[in-house]
Amino acid sequence: MTTDILSRIVEQKRLEVSRARERLPETELRRLAAAPRKRRPFYDVLASAGPSGVNIIAEIKRASPSKGVIRSRLDPSLYARQYEDGGADALSVLTDASFFHGSPADLAQARSAVRLPVLRKDFIIDAYQIFESAVMGADAILLIVRILSPEQLREYMALAKDSGMDVLVEIHSTSELETAVEADARLIGINNRNLETFDTDVGRASAMGGMLGPPRVAVAESGIRNRKDIERLTAAGIFNFLIGESIVRSADPARFIRSLKGY
Repeated sequence: MTTDILSRIVEQKRLEVSRARERLPETELRRLAAAPRKRRPFYDVLASAGPSGVNIIAEIKRASPSKGVIRSRLDPSLYARQYEDGGADALSVLTDASFFHGSPADLAQARSAVRLPVLRKDFIIDAYQIFESAVMGADAILLIVRILSPEQLREYMALAKDSGMDVLVEIHSTSELETAVEADARLIGINNRNLETFDTDVGRASAMGGMLGPPRVAVAESGIRNRKDIERLTAAGIFNFLIGESIVRSADPARFIRSLKGY
């Protein structure tokens, strides 16, 4: 097995998709994914800054490979309601079980508790997972440039659109940004975390924020801990923030989200 964390995750995902296909063939999954359902707009909510000048995508996150267990007895419904009460603009839910202790049930419970749009946060490497996301009820999916070919990125963005979901395309470098732009990504997440080592540098999004011009919209991801980090990144032209660990660890998630927004 390869040593870097991302490669281990991708290897595990291949096994999971293979096993899922044995349980439910892709033809049947596609049929289920095509069933009509009410979607909530994800991109539209984040396309412009809200009244506070800041949009928060609050994440439900039980654990991570780098930090271990963050909050083991996390109630997705309760946290989703607290996030909404605090003024979160959207939710992100980790559905990976092996490395983040999440599940599709976490997404379903969180979404049913609130009116916010929900992003499925996972490591998508196969079209099967896109149809799976639609069946879960996700309003948007994450596509990580580092683990996809340019052809896969374009194909999966199209499949997501056909399935009624928006896409957050994640990058970590200028070369990955070029790939995202060439694929005509509209919502681009700049991950401050290097997924190979899981080291984090908030300066990454600050430095790259100005590289995204209209009509593309930036989202700063990872390592954002307080209002000072928010102000640093808004100065770089970013107004969307995906925040997980610091919200989950807070004693009062609603109050903490309000503090991030400057209330």
